[in-house]
Amino acid sequence: MCKSQLSKKIITMAAQSQYEPPDICVLRNSGLLKQSEFAAEQRALAPKIDSGSKPRLLAVLENFEGWERGADWNDLDFLISHSDEIAKIAIVGEQRWETQALAFAGAGVRRAPVKFFPPNELDAAQAWLAE
Repeated sequence: MCKSQLSKKIITMAAQSQYEPPDICVLRNSGLLKQSEFAAEQRALAPKIDSGSKPRLLAVLENFEGWERGADWNDLDFLISHSDEIAKIAIVGEQRWETQALAFAGAGVRRAPVKFFPPNELDAAQAWLAE
């Protein structure tokens, strides 16, 4: 996917949701990720999955500050009901977030492979998702 195509397929956590074929959903996360924003994105993605889509997710962590503290991150409904329909998850971010981001994405818990890439390997992440 070229960068011009990528710019059309961005989901911004706080503003708007877009999901376009070919089943690649890009999540750009910057600042502090709030549970309410993340839940809203899951609700937006669920009908696409319910209609037969098997998305490949690309999470790009830019100027990321972590996850909202004190929020209830234990809601596993989406993971339980839709996890098997997600084909792959690639996470691009600073190395300091690797362990937490992989755990947050359910690496080792879900069937879909989850892989972390440093910021300078965005193209490699996109290529891996396309495999």
